[in-house]
Amino acid sequence: MKARSTTGSPEGPYRSVDHFESLAIEDFEGKDTLDKLFKHAVERFGPADCLGTREVLSEENEIQPNGKVFKKLILGEYKWLSYNELDSTVSDFGNGLAALGQQPKNTIAIFCETRAEWMITAQACFRHNFPLVTFYATLGEDAIAYGLNETGVTHLVTSMELLESKLKKVLPQISKLKHIIYVDEKKVNTEGYPEGLSIHSMQAVRDLGVLPENAEREIVTPQSSDLAVVMYTSGSTGRPKGVMIVHSNLIAGMTGQCERIPGLGPDDTYIAYLPLAHVLEMTAEISCVTYGCRIGYSSPQTLSDQSTRIKKGSKGDCSVLKPTLMAAVPEIMDRINKNVMSKVQEMSYLQKTLFTLGYKYKLEQVKRGHDAPLCNKLLFQKVKKLLGGRVRMMLSGGAPLSSATQRFMNVCFCCPVGQGYGLTETCGAGTITEVADISTGRVGAPLICCEIKLRDWAEGGYTSKDEPHPRGEILIGGPNVTMGYFGQDGNNQDFFTDENGQRWFCTGDIGEVYPDGCLMIVDRKKDLVKLQAGEYVSLGKVESALKTCALIDNICVYANSEQNYVISFVVPNQKKLTELAKQKGIGGKWEEICNHLEMEKEVLKEIMEVAAKIKLQRFEVPVKVRLSPEPWTPETGLVTDAFKLKRKELKNHYLNDIERMYGRK
Repeated sequence: MKARSTTGSPEGPYRSVDHFESLAIEDFEGKDTLDKLFKHAVERFGPADCLGTREVLSEENEIQPNGKVFKKLILGEYKWLSYNELDSTVSDFGNGLAALGQQPKNTIAIFCETRAEWMITAQACFRHNFPLVTFYATLGEDAIAYGLNETGVTHLVTSMELLESKLKKVLPQISKLKHIIYVDEKKVNTEGYPEGLSIHSMQAVRDLGVLPENAEREIVTPQSSDLAVVMYTSGSTGRPKGVMIVHSNLIAGMTGQCERIPGLGPDDTYIAYLPLAHVLEMTAEISCVTYGCRIGYSSPQTLSDQSTRIKKGSKGDCSVLKPTLMAAVPEIMDRINKNVMSKVQEMSYLQKTLFTLGYKYKLEQVKRGHDAPLCNKLLFQKVKKLLGGRVRMMLSGGAPLSSATQRFMNVCFCCPVGQGYGLTETCGAGTITEVADISTGRVGAPLICCEIKLRDWAEGGYTSKDEPHPRGEILIGGPNVTMGYFGQDGNNQDFFTDENGQRWFCTGDIGEVYPDGCLMIVDRKKDLVKLQAGEYVSLGKVESALKTCALIDNICVYANSEQNYVISFVVPNQKKLTELAKQKGIGGKWEEICNHLEMEKEVLKEIMEVAAKIKLQRFEVPVKVRLSPEPWTPETGLVTDAFKLKRKELKNHYLNDIERMYGRK
């Protein structure tokens, strides 16, 4: 039993049975604001390594066969800042920001990649009670301008690259902005920027903070009910929304998350490469600092030896850092899965047979809760090395992880893969699977910081009376539920406070609760479309099922309620589809292959086969497909930063194809 209903009724609320009454973990006890948490960590771990960054030794341009130029990096060792050094850097930078006129309780924005300077800025802001406004590095210019204006910031911290590539265009639209601080050590050319805007380097602001008149100024520290972060979420629909998070929300959420990660402490090394403007990454890193773990910074382009920006023959970040903990979004795990499997396909017949036999044997053992040490030593040692060889736990969040990929990571990387569920609106906290839980597809029991309740959604056909398990819309309640959306008093109907004063958030996700109190996400309200004949199609469910096709890298299923069938857009796997085209005698550029009717038929054929295997209903299976030669990345605006599909943008992007496939052209 991992959780139980406090009322005994199937709709809940469900609570973790571990700490049914108290919310105490000693590392967080008595520390009700983020600055107190950091101060305590510095006292405990002073001289130990805290934040690490690899030196860039050199950059080289590598020309690809198609004429494109890729920048390749040669990186050195990790250089570390100790807790004490981080503390004094944070102190100088915070004092410098105050000297530049930043006031307590006034928002300050950060728009920057995941790097040590992000964490330095955040800790400086928490200490001085400057609420931090965060934006994904891949949000569009308009969305950023909207958020900066909505929060009325006067100071902005960013990097040279983002300043030049994204911000420069929209600066004239942002009326209140007075100071820009860039975190790089380069010199900046200040020509072409609006008048009245001062541009400083981070070092210059730190130097300002060291001056006696600034260093001795009194600091107004935050209360637990003060605003800590306004986190803009890209929102798969409409305008970005700034979620207002107070200090006590984050402390509660992290207390819940850390209780599910056994043995977290100074022996751990965490590899940081996901966007820090995402609640999953931000809370993971603050938790690591609290517990004395080292954080080594990386990026998706430099993660492993095979990553796109690592020069052939030189080492990726995992090989150098050898992390013990790693967070990942399903998109990245699917990518690792496909990379390893394509390597297996290139093996000799004997090696391939051995690998398959070993894989099947270990899979059976894992399902029974056992391990297979001999297989690990002989077969999976090499695979494990891809991530440095020391990962003891991986945590997946941001979107549902397919059972196949979860099992693959369990088997090949020889470590448990936890799945979590939470939203920016709940500080990323909701549920996380226990390390010993060997089931797949579920997201675990409620964390000790919150309760989970199901609300009937009769229209979609989900109720607490459903067999074998109760189902409904997931509501999350507890001290980790945030204060609503910035500046949108009328748009907070998804939040409410119950008669006991507990805040709740209505997630819009549909869940099913198992007898042991664990949750499974089965649908999303926005993903449900009713076809002409009255059948409901869950787009998300169909997509995650069909993503297992070898020919498919990404898929978006589309349905129009005036029609009686489903269509789809697919980003095909370039290697697999090109091989198939060769077999069929179809040549030409990648774009021509994708536009070839014969290739569309082949992909549909594979979709039908997979759909039959996993027993999708006839009306759920896409009847037509459009192959996209361009991958969907956050930069294209077709997926969010966590690689969730932006349905509205995809629909607009493929409007002509939709009309063609529904026969209106």
